[in-house]
This record gives sequence, structure tokens and C-alpha cells, in this order.
Amino acid sequence: MTTATTTLRPSTRRSKRRPGPRDIREMDVQQLHRLAEELHERPVPGVHMTEAEFLAWCPEEIRAEWADGEVILMAPVTNEHDDLDTWLTAIVRLLCETQDLGVVRHNMYLRLASQRRLRVPDLMFIPKARTHLLKGASFHGAPDLVVEIVSPESQSRDRRDKFREFEKAGVREYWIIDPISRTVEVYALERRKFRLLAPDAGILASTVLPHFRLKVDWFWQKPLPKVVTVLRQMGVKS
Repeated sequence: MTTATTTLRPSTRRSKRRPGPRDIREMDVQQLHRLAEELHERPVPGVHMTEAEFLAWCPEEIRAEWADGEVILMAPVTNEHDDLDTWLTAIVRLLCETQDLGVVRHNMYLRLASQRRLRVPDLMFIPKARTHLLKGASFHGAPDLVVEIVSPESQSRDRRDKFREFEKAGVREYWIIDPISRTVEVYALERRKFRLLAPDAGILASTVLPHFRLKVDWFWQKPLPKVVTVLRQMGVKS
């Protein structure tokens, strides 16, 4: 009786090495963008930084968030995302200026200190009485209005993580705009909980920003409606 023997050969497959804190500090912008696309906006595995380390490291050309030590790299936005983002920012900025309501900030850090978070909303509205909370590159506290434009990678973070964080922080109103499903959801804070507001005849109206009323169909027009036309239909003279 013969016994078959098996020769064990070392595996030729190599495990993909994941980046560590030192690695991402040494990456250039293009490498960081590629890593963001690979991770689909999941936290960079094995990387933990203090808030101060994150702020000292994060390049200006990179959109990234910090969540309790973890680093989330965000892929570059699409043309459609940027067009919608700048359109909304222009509308809210002109509305704030003409009505002397406060300021709008675009892609700026939102610091939620008690939750150990640095988020980067697409848009924040801050009333005049609270502009003193703008410090350096961050707003400290809860803006009255936050707008996020959802990307395929940010669905879970925008609809779950940030939803809970903004609700807990006391953000008075949260808009979630999803170009993929062509939906716009507006949540108003009531008794410390977000309540979904229903459109009225196809129009969504803010509860915190006077005159801010947008037709849902406007968000999906190609090209987007002119800002001056939108303001005129809001009843605001630019």
C-alpha cells in the first residue's frame, strides 16, 4: 500500500497591504484620490489620528472628514454634484445678503466637539446671531440649516451617521438631496427629533430660512434654473 504525499508550496498570492498613518501622510493628492475611490468613503483602515493631527495633515485639495479618530477620504465630486452644490450655495448666499439673515458656508468643517466629529457638509446656513461660532476653518456647534448632496458612496453616512449626529447636535433643519433617486428630503427638528416635511404642491419650504422655497422639479432640470429666476419666484429682489 502506497501513501500519497502532498508537497506544500508557499502561496504565491500576496495580501494587499493596507495603508497606515505614516503611509497616508506620505501620499500625494492623486494617490489620496485613488485611495478614496477604492475605499468608497469607508474609514481608512488602520489609521487613527487626533483631531489636531488630522487638521495638521489634511491637504487643502482633499475633502476628508474625521470621526472619533478615524479618517474618511471623500472622492472628488462629479460635475453634476458640483453644479447642484454651487447653484444652491448661490441661491442661499444671495437670499442671506438681500434679507440680511446671516451667512452661508460651503464645504467648511462643522465641528461637533461633544461627538468628536469634523464633518464637511455641502452647505451650512448660519444666522447672524451665531456667526461668532465661526472660528478659523470651522463652525463650532450646530448650524440652523445643513444641506448634503448624496453620492453613491455617501448614502449610509448621509442618511444614517450624519442624520443621527445632526439630530443629536440640534441642527434645526437637514436637507438630503439625492440625484440618483431624484429625491429631496427635508427634516425639521421637533422635540429633539427630525420630522420629515412633505412638499406642498411640489414645493419644499424651509422652516428656518425665510423665503427659501424650491420646486422639487428644479433640482433635476438641465441646465438648472437661473439663480435670479429662482429668487424672483421666491419673491426676493436680487
